[in-house]
Amino acid sequence: MKIFDGTGSALVEGQGVLVEGNRIKALVPAADTVSDAEVIDCGARTLMPGMIDAHWHSILAAISQVAAMTADIPYVHLVAAQEAERTVLRGFTTVRDVGGPSFALKRAIDEGRIAGPRIYPSGAMISQTSGHGDFRMRTELPRSALSGLSVAEQAGIAAIADGEAEVLRRVREQLMLGASQIKIMGGGGVASAFDPIDALQYTEVEMRAAVSAATDWGTYVCIHAYTSAAIQRALDCGVRSIEHGQLADEETAKRMADAGAWWSIQPFLADEDANVYASPEQRAQQQMIAEGTVRAVEFGRKHKVKMALGTDILFNPKGTATQGRQLAKFARWYDNAEVLRMLTSGNADLAGLSGPRNPYPARLGHIEADAYADLLVVDGDPLQDISLIADPDRTLMLVMKDGRIHKNTLPATETTP
Repeated sequence: MKIFDGTGSALVEGQGVLVEGNRIKALVPAADTVSDAEVIDCGARTLMPGMIDAHWHSILAAISQVAAMTADIPYVHLVAAQEAERTVLRGFTTVRDVGGPSFALKRAIDEGRIAGPRIYPSGAMISQTSGHGDFRMRTELPRSALSGLSVAEQAGIAAIADGEAEVLRRVREQLMLGASQIKIMGGGGVASAFDPIDALQYTEVEMRAAVSAATDWGTYVCIHAYTSAAIQRALDCGVRSIEHGQLADEETAKRMADAGAWWSIQPFLADEDANVYASPEQRAQQQMIAEGTVRAVEFGRKHKVKMALGTDILFNPKGTATQGRQLAKFARWYDNAEVLRMLTSGNADLAGLSGPRNPYPARLGHIEADAYADLLVVDGDPLQDISLIADPDRTLMLVMKDGRIHKNTLPATETTP
C-alpha cells in the first residue's frame, strides 16, 4: 500500500495506518504487528484522505427545482438523506454546505442514524428582495406586513432580508440553528429568473451587518458573487470567501490574494456536465461564465489566491453522480497532486475558518496521528491518473468515514491474533 497524506507531492511507502475509534492513532511501519487489530490488506493500491467538496447543497443537489418548490418538505429531506449516502460512497466524506436547511440531516448523520458526509452547514441563503435567493414569483409581490413567508423561506432554503436590522436578525437565526458559516447573496446568477448576473446585491451597510454578526460568533461570511464589482464590495466589507467569481478581472484577483480571502471556484465549463437552460439569454450567460472560469483559475494561480474546489451541483438529480468527474477537470490547470491536495487538506483549511463554530475540530483532509479516520482506498495511483476519482463505483475499493467502513470491496481482510 502507498499513501497520499493530503499534503505531499509523492506517495508514502512502507507505512500502515492504525485507526482507533474515529481517529487515526498513528502511522506505523507496514511490517509491524499490532495486537488485536483487524488488518485490512490494501495490496498495491493507494490510501488517501476522504475528499471534501467546498461548495455543495446537501438538500438541493439531487432534487429538481420544481420538486423542491412543490413537494412536501419531508419528501425533500428524504431525497437528501438518500443522496447523502451516495455522496459518501463517491468518496466525499465532508461537504461545505453553502445553502439549504441541512441541520437535521447533519444531526442524523453525526448520530450514526444514516450514512452521509460531515456537513458544514450555512443554513438559509441570506438574500435581499429580488436577490439570487429570492425564489418568489412575480405574482407573490408585493410583500406586506400581512404576507406569509414564501415556500423557500418556510423550508429554510432562503431568508429574505432587507436593511441592516433584518440582515442581523436573519444571520443570527442561522447561527442559532447551528450554522458553521453564513452564506449571503451578493449578485445575480444564471439559474435565477429575475436578477441579472451583473446586479449588485446588498449595500455595504447590509453586508457589514452580516459580517459583524458572524464575526461576533467567531465565524465568517461567504458570498455568491460573479463580478468584480460584487467581489470588491464583499472584500471591502470583510467577507472571507468568494463563491464562484468567474467574471473577476485580474485586479480583483490580486485584491483577493492581498486580503487573504478564499476563492471557492467550480468547474463551470458549459460542457456535458453543465445545467441545461431553455432561454438563449441563459445559455449566453453560461458561455460567458465558462470562458470566465478559465481566466479565473489562471488569475488565481498567477496571484497565489487561496483556491478551494467545489461543484455546486444544484437541482440536478442525474448530475450528482458526476461529482468526482467534475472536480478532476481541474487537472487542466493543476498537477494531479495539487488537485488532490486542494480536495483534501486545502478544502479542510477553508472549512476550518469557522473557528469555534467548527463542528468537527479534529484534523480533516490529512493522514496523520489524531486526524479523523476518513480514508479511501483507490485501485490505482491518482497522482498518476486523476480520472480515478471520477469513477468511484469502479475505483474506490474502500470508504471509511469517522472510523466506520461504508464500503469494502477489497479481496480479503484478516484479523491478526
